[in-house]
Amino acid sequence: MSIDVRTVILLAGIMGGMMSVVLFFMRRNYPPTIRGLGEWATASALIFVSTLLLGARDAIPDLFSVVAGNMLLLAGLALFHVGSQRFLALPPWTRLWAGLILASLPVMVWYTSVEPHYGIRVLLMSLLMILLTAAHARTIMRHGIRSLATFLCVAALLVQTIAQTVRFFSAFGTTPDSSLFILSPTQTYFVTTYAFCMLLLCIGVVLMATDKLRAEFEHLASHDSLTGTLTRRALIDACEQELERFRRKGRAMSLLMVDLDHFKTINDTWGHLMGDRVLTDFCARVSALLRRPDRLGRFGGEEFVALLPETSAEEARIVAERIRAELETAEDQPRCTVSIGIATSRSDDATIDAVLARADAALYRAKDAGRNRVEAVLQER
Repeated sequence: MSIDVRTVILLAGIMGGMMSVVLFFMRRNYPPTIRGLGEWATASALIFVSTLLLGARDAIPDLFSVVAGNMLLLAGLALFHVGSQRFLALPPWTRLWAGLILASLPVMVWYTSVEPHYGIRVLLMSLLMILLTAAHARTIMRHGIRSLATFLCVAALLVQTIAQTVRFFSAFGTTPDSSLFILSPTQTYFVTTYAFCMLLLCIGVVLMATDKLRAEFEHLASHDSLTGTLTRRALIDACEQELERFRRKGRAMSLLMVDLDHFKTINDTWGHLMGDRVLTDFCARVSALLRRPDRLGRFGGEEFVALLPETSAEEARIVAERIRAELETAEDQPRCTVSIGIATSRSDDATIDAVLARADAALYRAKDAGRNRVEAVLQER
């Protein structure tokens, strides 16, 4: 079946332009924590303009249709990669890609206006596109989460890398006066592959941004906005799951109920902003002392609960004393100590409320005994 190459290029440009508009609106409405949308939107816009210029070959000067069109195409692909690096919180390769593109500009100008040679231009463009798409695919494969969106992006980039590799080697037999618009199966394959892959890439990055937005909403629903610890509801859910695992496997879990001593005095003396800083500093210090499976949650105000899976009462006391000592020896001002109550799961615990109640009782014993101390339930069975 014969396909008009110029029409395919222009249709690909129109689709890219539409995806650019989508990405620009997403950038305006998505939270600033989701980075890379601006680069992706600009990249799609650059590729849209480049396809218009390439499609206008013979109607406008070659410096615009060939040189500017190809340079904008490379800039768009580079910006797509930079956007993905920013999205994944990686250092962007902006200078590297800018340097390669600028270095290729005089070569493109020479073999377009001074000594026209289509084959050499194809060799240059194919090589640069191989580098851009392969590096982009590697970035997403190594640092992106496993999802349909990641798979779409990687698949589109790898297919494009393979297609450009084939095109690179096939260009060695291309005559100087050949053209992109000479109808042939090879040209049709390259152009249609490019159009399909660019559309797939745009859809992939939109889905990646949507996945990240959903993940941020889920995180906000389960984590305290100030301290980053689990909310009370999320903490209780985690405790209930661990209690159920204790019933199945018989491995005890422990809870540490931690209260910052005289925290109201800190707020009254130093102000609430300082009080917030004390809370966030406390959570950072405690989190650094916990294991990866452990969970820290804000139970209310200045009261926190640490869930310690597969931890005996003796082991829990060691962790609690470590936390108490860390806060006691901290040199930051205002200085704040903690009181800690420990409770360990028992075979007769019907719900997690029973364990929490024992931890709370132990906490109040620590407060009544003078604060800045660790207490456990008097008799664990």
